[in-house]
Amino acid sequence: MEEKKILFADDDPEIREVVRILLESEGMTVVEAANGDQAVERMDDTIDLVILDVMMPGRSGVSACAEIRKQSTVPILFLTAKSQDSDKTVGFSAGGDDYLVKPFSYAELTARIKAMLRRYCVYRGKEPAEESDTVALPGLTVHTDRAEVTREGEAIPLTDIEHRILLLLACHRGTIYSVQRIYEAVWEEPYLPSANNTVMVHIRNLRKKLEDDPQNPRYVKNVWGKGYFVG
Repeated sequence: MEEKKILFADDDPEIREVVRILLESEGMTVVEAANGDQAVERMDDTIDLVILDVMMPGRSGVSACAEIRKQSTVPILFLTAKSQDSDKTVGFSAGGDDYLVKPFSYAELTARIKAMLRRYCVYRGKEPAEESDTVALPGLTVHTDRAEVTREGEAIPLTDIEHRILLLLACHRGTIYSVQRIYEAVWEEPYLPSANNTVMVHIRNLRKKLEDDPQNPRYVKNVWGKGYFVG
């Protein structure tokens, strides 16, 4: 994997310094921002991953995430002292991919970043996947080599997590996947009950992008109490 460029926004200069030194020791380049406004200003197409502290003066991390999502599908990791499901829902709804609650170990931080980068680089075609192909659904083509679908000729960019969820369900069309199976397959982590909301928010975002009527989905459907499937 070539050297990756990380945008890290946190209003605490000591945390920024420690994380910068940590990531540079892993061979990554770090662009620092002291608040959400700077994060938005310093975001460009050379950035491979964004780390945002949620609570910052001025523009919050959540607001910065929503603005960044208007121009990029790079993975976004939130760092926060809040651990309530409602707080996570707000972050995921803005387009975040993952959430790490303070205090966290630096080993966990680097592990999360490397996993997110690995998935993103393969699915966005920045590094070669083993095979380039598509999965066809009625009126929809899911690309396996990049986080994108084509609906009736229109390219629709997805985040890494949205793409992984859709690809999982599309490759096993008609099979009902429980929230637990989706989480463990996509996030590659052991399932906890708190992950339910995480999965549901990402599916809600996916439906907003794919469906004419998200309340009556054509593609990503669910069976109450059992899970989700692609019809």
